[in-house]
Amino acid sequence: QVQLQESGPGLVKPSQTLSLTCTVSGASITDNYRSWSWVRQAPGKEREFVASISRRGDSTLYSDSVKGRFTISRDNAKNALYLQMNSLKPEDTAVYYCAASREGYYSGSKHLEDYGHWGHGTQVTVSS
Repeated sequence: QVQLQESGPGLVKPSQTLSLTCTVSGASITDNYRSWSWVRQAPGKEREFVASISRRGDSTLYSDSVKGRFTISRDNAKNALYLQMNSLKPEDTAVYYCAASREGYYSGSKHLEDYGHWGHGTQVTVSS
């Protein structure tokens, strides 16, 4: 059973930087048949894809709203996934979720239905 636990500071000011960590258990982040992602849900809105990283960590995808500001990465030794968020804006305020894809979706995907395992989420608030 794949288990995902997000963590990170909750409150930052606009233009600042924040990093989130997702600790993975019950599976290896180097699994050959799975990719990993970050997804967010703002108040009153549906969940939206943020970023994904492929099974080998050599390919990434980003939503247009975060491209150039956010970076997804992973640490194989720590079995962890990260999201570095720069130049934060108030509209980045959301609950951020870590997700593992269903087996076979190893290249990464922007489609939320391709992800079968989810963390409980961590709140990120960008406010002055």
